[in-house]
Amino acid sequence: MTGQKRRSILCPNCRKLISTDESRCPHCGVANPGSWWKNNVWTRGFRNTDQIIRAIIYVNVGMYVISLLLNPRASNFSLSPFSFLSPDNRSLLLLGATGTFPVGHFGRWWTLVSANYLHGGILHILFNMLAFRQLGSLVLQEYGVYRMVILYTVGGVFGFWVSYLAGVPFTIGASAAVCSLIGATLYYGRSRGGVYGQAVYRQIGGWAIGLLLFGVFVPGINNWAHGGGIFAPRYHHAERAYYYARLGLRCLRNGKVKEAMNRFDKAVESWPAINLSVLVTAGVKIIMYRRLSSAAKGSASGGFNT
Repeated sequence: MTGQKRRSILCPNCRKLISTDESRCPHCGVANPGSWWKNNVWTRGFRNTDQIIRAIIYVNVGMYVISLLLNPRASNFSLSPFSFLSPDNRSLLLLGATGTFPVGHFGRWWTLVSANYLHGGILHILFNMLAFRQLGSLVLQEYGVYRMVILYTVGGVFGFWVSYLAGVPFTIGASAAVCSLIGATLYYGRSRGGVYGQAVYRQIGGWAIGLLLFGVFVPGINNWAHGGGIFAPRYHHAERAYYYARLGLRCLRNGKVKEAMNRFDKAVESWPAINLSVLVTAGVKIIMYRRLSSAAKGSASGGFNT
């Protein structure tokens, strides 16, 4: 009996007893519940939403503690709440701070990821982790665990990449990743609509406005990373919307109004935050401007260009 192979497991999703040979869990319907990928110590926590949020917070806190312990004598113990318990810049550089200095001088592109888990003070990490704890739960509910992790990671990388292009020399913090969750939630509320969608959009929109005001009035805030993080979840949709909008403008220039309106409709579907009237107004103004410019050039040269 002891040498027999175990034939039953707990489903990694619903935690009910099932056979290892099941292609789908008969209780929750998850595919291949007995596969190694869904039953190892590394991915098991992705099925527990609270556990993955705690894990990300623990990593941030752990990296902050390590940054203090690397050079405790250089840590800032001033009474200012914004600089109290601030790690040494050399420690932060060693652990993976990003910016034009680490990336441009040392080629450390991997710091676009590591900087999301470093913080410059006790208030810095406290505010970021409180915001992540609240936003993470909402994003997990609407997007799922895997998408939340992707949004957090890719959004942080995109935000720091934008700040790198803007010339920010040295930067850290999870705020770019948190702003990515804000952007994803704003997009969800806007596209879902209804009472619930509008409530989500208004509530998270207040967060975005507060973050903007905080960045304007408080010195030392990397607003480039914040803006890049918020925009990151919409980048793909904005790219498609821009593509269809350009096709629509091309159709307008050729006099194909109906086809142009279809292109504009696809642009709005790609990015619901775009208002159709804005696209049409912009297209009409561009066409009129170019027509007038062509007419002016034609009259000056003795004829019209078609």
